[in-house]
Amino acid sequence: MEVLHFAKYPFIKDAVEYIEEREVSLDDVLTHELYIPARARAKSRVIDALEYGEVFFRSMSNDEECLEEILSYAVARILVSCVGDKFLIKRYALAEGVTLAERLEHEEIEVVEDVAYQLGISTHMPDEDKLSLHFSDYLRLASRMRSKEWKLINIEIENGEVALNQIKFARLMQQALQDKIEQELPLNVPDSVRKALSADISDLKGRTDIRRSQMTAQNFGKVTVENFPPCMKHLIAMAQAGENLPHSGRFALTTFLHHIGLSVDEILSLFGTSPDFDISKSKYQIEHITGEISGTEYIPPECSTMKSYGVCFEPDKLCNNPKAKIVHPLSYYRMKNNPRPKKPVTPASSRS
Repeated sequence: MEVLHFAKYPFIKDAVEYIEEREVSLDDVLTHELYIPARARAKSRVIDALEYGEVFFRSMSNDEECLEEILSYAVARILVSCVGDKFLIKRYALAEGVTLAERLEHEEIEVVEDVAYQLGISTHMPDEDKLSLHFSDYLRLASRMRSKEWKLINIEIENGEVALNQIKFARLMQQALQDKIEQELPLNVPDSVRKALSADISDLKGRTDIRRSQMTAQNFGKVTVENFPPCMKHLIAMAQAGENLPHSGRFALTTFLHHIGLSVDEILSLFGTSPDFDISKSKYQIEHITGEISGTEYIPPECSTMKSYGVCFEPDKLCNNPKAKIVHPLSYYRMKNNPRPKKPVTPASSRS
C-alpha cells in the first residue's frame, strides 16, 4: 500500500504531494474535529521523543489512519517550533532519526535507496546487500560518529564511493534526517496557528521543563547545576539532547564534572543519550581521563584553551567581569557557590 509507505516516512516529498492531492488545508487539520486523531498523534510523537528518545510505531490498517500519521508529522513539527526550545528540538530530531533507522534496517534495500534519495543522498547498489554513497556525503553524515569503525581510515573507498551494509547505511540516514530537522526547526508559525494549538503548546512546554530537570537531577544529584559556567551548561544540553560532543568538549565536561565531585557512573549516565553510546568504551574513556586506570588525573582546560577549541559558549556577565578574573571553569563554579560577602555599608557619621 503506497500510502503506508508515506505514513512510515512522512518527511519524504511524495508524502507532502499526497497531502496536497487530498486538498487537506492546514486550517482544517488544526481546527476541524475530523482531524482530532491526527492532532493527538502529533502530540504523542513529541511526547515519545521527549520521554523515550524515539517515536513508537502505530499500526495502521486503512488509508485514513495512514493519512493521520502523515499529518501528525507535520503538526508535530509545528508544535515543537511553537515551544521553541533547543533542548526539545534536538530531542525530537534525534527521536525521528532513531525511528527512521530502526525501520530502514528491516526494509527492502530498494526502499532504503529511495528514502536516501528523498533525503538528498545519491546511492547505488554495488552488491545485493550493500548500498554505497559518495565519500563526501559519508564524511558529512559520519562526522559526529565517535566509534572508530566510522573513521575514514577504517573504511574502503572505491571510485569515490563508500559501500556499507544496510544497518550501517540506515544509521547514516538517521543522521541525515536528524540534521534535516534540526536545520529546519523552528518554523515561523503564525499567531493564529499558535492560538489554535495553545493548550498543547503550554502542556509541552511544561513537559519539556520537567524532563530537562529530571535529567539534570538524575545526572548530577546534589551538584548545583545552576552555578555551572555557560560553557558547561551548553555542553550538558548538547549531551542531554543526544548530540555527539566534539572530543574537546567531552574532555572538558568530563574533567569538570570529575573535579566537582561526580563519580564515573554519574558522568557516564550523562552520555547515555548519545546516538552512538557504547557503555564499555565510554566508561574506559572516563576512567582514563579521571585517572582511575591511567594514573593521571586530568584537569579541565582553562578558559583561553576552551576558546581556542571552540567550546566557549555564551560567556555571561561573570565571565566578562574583569574584577572577577574568571580564567577557568572551576573558578567560575567556586565563585558562584561561594560568593564573596559584600562589604558592610558604613553609615555616614552625622555632624555635631
